[in-house]
Amino acid sequence: MDSKSPSAVKASAFQTATHLAHRGLAALLVATVATATAEAAGDAARGEALYRDCQACHSFDKNQIGPMHRGVVGRAAGTVAGFDYSEALKNAGIVWTEANLDKWLADPEVLVPGSKMYFSVDKAGDRADLIAFLKERAK
Repeated sequence: MDSKSPSAVKASAFQTATHLAHRGLAALLVATVATATAEAAGDAARGEALYRDCQACHSFDKNQIGPMHRGVVGRAAGTVAGFDYSEALKNAGIVWTEANLDKWLADPEVLVPGSKMYFSVDKAGDRADLIAFLKERAK
């Protein structure tokens, strides 16, 4: 017969439950970080498909209704030669980092009130994919 006291059995059960809970939380954390990292990295191939909507106003090699996108990642906003930017964007003083592009695509009017851009991309994953495509295409 086992000689463990009822309190020892309870303590052992508690330790086991705590250990399992910690392992479960660790697994959840790893899954969350992996998902966030994948979303942040973006899928350039999917971004290329999404970019087709952007082509109503933009191209990579020439200004159209919107400025050209070649080299946009890392460029100062409002600086493409020959494009008629709003005063707001010309004076925004921002660089098109991945973070700023994400904010811009989410809601241009919030990042730069008075800009001419009205199109937005609601889903964070879609924005990440578009940014990945812009980065890859700029190489």
